[in-house]
Amino acid sequence: MADKHKKAATAAKLHKDSMPCNKPKKTPGHPTKSHVVKACEGGEEKIIRFGQQGVSGSPKKEGESESYRKRRESFKARHSKNIAKGKMSAAYWADRVKWMILSGIILSDGLMQCLPHPGTMSM
Repeated sequence: MADKHKKAATAAKLHKDSMPCNKPKKTPGHPTKSHVVKACEGGEEKIIRFGQQGVSGSPKKEGESESYRKRRESFKARHSKNIAKGKMSAAYWADRVKWMILSGIILSDGLMQCLPHPGTMSM
């Protein structure tokens, strides 16, 4: 287990200054976390790693099984308080990137507001 944490520490050598704000990106080389983002809100900047490596989320799909629907609802219910904390929480980013219908397309806040609600989109 200690080796895993040493790997994570060396993989964590990110330069906060070179990362754009609120733009999540995949981290395939990280041993435990699947994504990283430089969260910026109210003049504060914070590097947040989120998502379990190798596990996909389950955005809402047309014709999805009952178990996938329950899995998504359970995640959102379990983490709702942390998701509500906003951009400075890992749960917010995991919900947005791994559990929303647009998980394959990472959007800026301005573009996200212009799109219809994910539940109303048809594919």
